[in-house]
Amino acid sequence: MTPAVPLTVLVVEDQDDLRSLLIDTMTRLGGYRTFGAADGAQGLEAVYECQPDCVIVDVLMPLLDGFQFVQALRGDPQTATIPIIVLTALAQEANQFRGLALGADRYLLKPTRPLELIAAVREVLTVTEAQRQASQRLLAEREPPS
Repeated sequence: MTPAVPLTVLVVEDQDDLRSLLIDTMTRLGGYRTFGAADGAQGLEAVYECQPDCVIVDVLMPLLDGFQFVQALRGDPQTATIPIIVLTALAQEANQFRGLALGADRYLLKPTRPLELIAAVREVLTVTEAQRQASQRLLAEREPPS
């Protein structure tokens, strides 16, 4: 019997120490094969190289911010269905709305507990495309917070 290949998570985070911690958490506690990228532009390249099953992305990054990153993934049919978790310090409701409206599956605030992040990854990996589209329709009907 061949062992199952672990699912792949890509962590896009510009703070080296936090990126390393998140990679270690996803690998050791979550059992995922994990890759990292230091900014949104590197993250986009990595998506096509490692073909992740899930992406965790910060918002405030150089070159390409997390919102632009989410928009780019959702705009490409090749990457449109990859589950995305935004992990950021931006707690304002308007930012949360924007991240979810652009297509993120979850919006988590830093700092987050490791097991909470792993649970979020497991959760978004079960979201179907129909569920994602239904969530997007509901958000489109809402008035953005000011």
